[in-house]
Amino acid sequence: MNKSSSSLMTEGPIWKKIIGFAVPLFLGNLFQQLYNTADSLIVGNFLGSSALAAVSSSGNLINLMVGLFNGIAVGAGVVVARYYGARKADMVQKSIHTIIAFGVAAGILLTIFAVSFSPSILRLMGTPEEVLPNSIIYFRVYFSGSLAFVLYNIFVGILQATGDSRHPLIYLMISSGVNVVLDVFFVAGLGMGVGSAAFATVISQIVSALLCLIHLMRAPEEYRVSLRKIGFDLSMLRQIIGNGLPAGLQNSIISLANVVVQSNINQFGSTAMAGCGSYTKIEGFGFLPVTCFALSLTTFVSQNLGAGKYDRVRKGAVFGILCSITAAEVVGIVINVFSPYLISLFNSDPQVISYGVAQAKTVTLFYFLLAFSHCMAGIFRGAGKSIVPMLVMMICWCIIRVTYITIAVKFFPVINTIFWAYPITWTLSSAVLLIYYSKFKLPGQDRQTAAS
Repeated sequence: MNKSSSSLMTEGPIWKKIIGFAVPLFLGNLFQQLYNTADSLIVGNFLGSSALAAVSSSGNLINLMVGLFNGIAVGAGVVVARYYGARKADMVQKSIHTIIAFGVAAGILLTIFAVSFSPSILRLMGTPEEVLPNSIIYFRVYFSGSLAFVLYNIFVGILQATGDSRHPLIYLMISSGVNVVLDVFFVAGLGMGVGSAAFATVISQIVSALLCLIHLMRAPEEYRVSLRKIGFDLSMLRQIIGNGLPAGLQNSIISLANVVVQSNINQFGSTAMAGCGSYTKIEGFGFLPVTCFALSLTTFVSQNLGAGKYDRVRKGAVFGILCSITAAEVVGIVINVFSPYLISLFNSDPQVISYGVAQAKTVTLFYFLLAFSHCMAGIFRGAGKSIVPMLVMMICWCIIRVTYITIAVKFFPVINTIFWAYPITWTLSSAVLLIYYSKFKLPGQDRQTAAS
């Protein structure tokens, strides 16, 4: 199986491979966050705080709906990376064409479900009546592009599993530009409503998905996509679901907890929704070093385990964690200091700014804990132990978080009580994952020790 060493993370200096993979990933996520933020910036400034609240209230619900399938795509990437690192071209081919077939089916089902049930779901969240019509429009238009969203994430997962984070960056830069231009044209230029902002996002995702697919159809033979080969291999599908379902459930569980958090925020009115939604967009930038190093570690661990390089896995894990928590904390401090100015970019209403700043001041200095938890989850996922982070996140970030809010808000009925749910549960998950990691043995490590 011929491959260039540049795409393999099993050879060369560890720091160079992880940084070289993480930087394009960081820049790609940055552009994705920019075009996600463009919706809120343009809507908030041209359509007002009520429209901004409608867009903001849909965010956690969108993450809930998309998170399951995106998590499965990440799990599929672990399977691809393992076979790619072990140099098994036939298995790489089976895995990529099976996960694409899964993505097509999942995208169609997600579209039907989300478009059909969006009014009922938004009402269950306690979305205020004055915001509800715009929320339904935004949600339905957004999910009309579900197939593009799901397939794009699958295509990117395949490229990242083979060590390529550069091409996804290029395609995201293009789609980000498309999204911003269309946002300005539809909302600022033509004066269209919130649905047009969602429509701009759909078009940009279709563009990026098509660019990824074209690239994969011209890729090296070992991971080249052929449309006629797309179909289900049942044994491979079981592997993909086995690795990906825990990651998907983890994403959905976290998003479900955040939907409950959003429901509590909604009780404080549309200005609170707009302010906290604005902070969430800014927080997305704080998560960039978290997600890029976590995904880098997943690919690094998967490929090196496939190659049987266990010492390299341990050294890479330590390096990636240190980089992630340092970068996340620096970004957190910057957001903490400049939060009044950053929130005001979305809306000039003093109440909106006050709510956003209050959340930033409570949460941002604890970003290092979030980074640590995600990196640990990335390591375990790359080692094929995705059930472990799923259980930890389910208990800490869902059950404990929701229980805390349900009880604490009754005794301290202020919005800051809700904000503290995040640092508290990040601390718990970090402690549990650290304890487990200290006792963790990599798959196959025992056999290597015995052989030596």
